[in-house]
Amino acid sequence: QVQLVESGGGLVQAGGSLRLSCSASGLSFSSYPMGWFRQAPGKEREFVAAITWHGSNTHYADAVKGRFTISRDNGKNTVYLQMNSLNPEDTAVYYCAAAKFYSGTSYSINDIAYWGKGTLVTVSS
Repeated sequence: QVQLVESGGGLVQAGGSLRLSCSASGLSFSSYPMGWFRQAPGKEREFVAAITWHGSNTHYADAVKGRFTISRDNGKNTVYLQMNSLNPEDTAVYYCAAAKFYSGTSYSINDIAYWGKGTLVTVSS
């Protein structure tokens, strides 16, 4: 059974930082490109960042480029999202995702093989 478990969410003030982690089990982790999505209240789930199987390439949504960094540790079956310079517009539930393929561009939700249950990030002004 595949499980993706996110952690690291919480409440942070604008300008602050958080680091999200996603621990994977039940799948051959290094065989999957990994990504992060987010869903704000009343909005659709949107792509945030993606990383290739061994971390050699990454891709970011324009809204987070330069502020967020995705990375992975295949030895620990874990993918990370370092979030800096957070602002209230970043408030959302953040979801870890194992993708069916690496596109080098933004993913749609249909490109995802497995989802985590999400972790809430709240940024106060």
